[in-house]
Amino acid sequence: MEIRITTLSENTANYGYLAEWGLSLLVEVDDTTILMDTGYSTSAVHNAHQMGIDLTKIDKIVLSHGHDDHTGGLREVLKITGEVEVVAHPDIWSAKYVRHQRGNGYRYKYSGIPFLREELESLGARFNLSRESVRITDDIMTSGEIPMISGYEKLEENQLVKEGDSYILDPLNDDLSLIINTDYGMVVVLGCAHHGIVNTLWQAQKLTGTELVYAAIGGTHLFRASEERLTKTVAALQEMGIQRLGVSHCTGFRASAVLAQEFGDVFFLNNAGFRFSLP
Repeated sequence: MEIRITTLSENTANYGYLAEWGLSLLVEVDDTTILMDTGYSTSAVHNAHQMGIDLTKIDKIVLSHGHDDHTGGLREVLKITGEVEVVAHPDIWSAKYVRHQRGNGYRYKYSGIPFLREELESLGARFNLSRESVRITDDIMTSGEIPMISGYEKLEENQLVKEGDSYILDPLNDDLSLIINTDYGMVVVLGCAHHGIVNTLWQAQKLTGTELVYAAIGGTHLFRASEERLTKTVAALQEMGIQRLGVSHCTGFRASAVLAQEFGDVFFLNNAGFRFSLP
């Protein structure tokens, strides 16, 4: 099985491509083409055009969660794809906000999907919303809801949902990843890994019955991680025998530097405009 991954949108970009905060990855597995997230606005479509990629060939779209930096490009993508199944968790439609310190108080900024569902459906989106793992092919599935098991991977307290007039901690149950089971180990494509990269990979192991994690690609949400969390994350990844670790988006410079030092040639920065094949 050959897997080709193209990074269409990410915080940083190779020469000639657009960068913006967010993530979009085109995943091609044999004859199946999946778009994992759509970036923040127009960069995914722009970069696909620059790379000569035909987005009408997309078989399915998977949304890792409902934040705008992963869903904001969906309208532009749908204008090209037309009717397509969009696989996600039902909580992508919750009223998501991020809290910022402002003087002695707080400012709340909406951070959810920036479109009405009806508009997206009129453009061809057919939403398949499930809390459980969704099997796309015999070898490709979503993670479904990811249990918080590790103990050192925590949700951020400034990620909230609005219920009535109150803001409460967003459990981010819609956080999911894409799992590809191969004869050389699992390949896991991450959106933000809000529930933690280790918890995510443990869930992938449980669903597939495969211990070896060949590759983890995408956002790892380590940009505010403590030293303890980084140390334990590195140890867990080493135990899993990971062979390729391509980080993007919410990993952050400090965590990327630590991972690069610990994993050497296994590690790479996965920027917009970058395309590679596995194994």
